[in-house]
Amino acid sequence: MPTPGPAKVRCDHGEACGVNFPDVLLIQDKYQFKPALPFAPGGEIAGIVKEAGEGVTNPKPGDAVIASIGHGGFAEEALADARAALRCQRASISRSHRPFLSPMATSWHALRIAPF
Repeated sequence: MPTPGPAKVRCDHGEACGVNFPDVLLIQDKYQFKPALPFAPGGEIAGIVKEAGEGVTNPKPGDAVIASIGHGGFAEEALADARAALRCQRASISRSHRPFLSPMATSWHALRIAPF
């Protein structure tokens, strides 16, 4: 299992992992970000913090979070930047807080930033 360094948390995300278009591009080596091989795709997760790295006080072990991690979400556990791990209700992880960060950010960009 990965060990969290400073400012990182290790999450068990057996509840949910988003599958988005960037994941498809990553496994085809067509995305602008190219992680070193071997890697697990899966850019966003929803799960429970199992361990916090040095200096991390929030979120803490046992907290339910959603996080955008770039890749690694299809593995059993993954590391997330603690500042980007958003706390949510534990009971709702498998329902309403399934990973949605990438589609939400894309939609927001299209509505607010993209020139029309």
